[in-house]
Amino acid sequence: MDNPDTVWVFAPANASDHIPFPLVYLLHGWSGNHKQWNSIIDCQEYADNYGFIIVCPDGLYDSWYIDSPVESENQFSSFFTLKLIPTITEKFKVQKDNVFITGLSMGGHGALYLFEMNPSYFRSAGSLSGVLDLTDWTKYYGISMILDLENSENADELSYNYSVIGNMEKLSSTNKEFIVSCGTEDPFYNLNEEFIQSCNENNISVKFIQNQGGHNAIYWRSSIDAHFDFFSKLVENED
Repeated sequence: MDNPDTVWVFAPANASDHIPFPLVYLLHGWSGNHKQWNSIIDCQEYADNYGFIIVCPDGLYDSWYIDSPVESENQFSSFFTLKLIPTITEKFKVQKDNVFITGLSMGGHGALYLFEMNPSYFRSAGSLSGVLDLTDWTKYYGISMILDLENSENADELSYNYSVIGNMEKLSSTNKEFIVSCGTEDPFYNLNEEFIQSCNENNISVKFIQNQGGHNAIYWRSSIDAHFDFFSKLVENED
């Protein structure tokens, strides 16, 4: 990472140095920062009500939460695995078998992509309005620059390989259920439908919530509860 990453952590009010808690990473969208989720919901209230530690890292303006093949200072996936995970584990009492990740838009892509790259670390994952296939959107949102697609002879293949949908075999090998939400008026709704179809064809267990809504904070505010409920049930079933 070119600059230090800012990470906002919300611990449950009853957190102690002795009792470990489940943990959720919340990833922001394109052009956002570590403050975006707390501007949509009250993260401290969610931490208190659900009993989860909530971690909001800064995924930069347009990192897409990947390791750029051309920008050595933009290696978010490696930063997440090698720096952020150990730091959070060291500073907070975490139930290591109950770590989750979800996010919105670019963060929806990032959450499932990091889930694919680190299947043993996460119990489950989610995506809200996620851009789960980058290939049709390479002219937008800094995707071409971070992947250096203009100088690539196989731009479509490269962008597909860095997409969530381009790593279905890794998703299938996790044997873990996850959750996807998208509004029917969202410009990325068709991507989500295609992704779910691919999951079904590959016998991948996913809960898909499709309801009315666009690509905006109103939808994300109304939909995030389903993700926390989904993660909470997994924790309860283990207990």
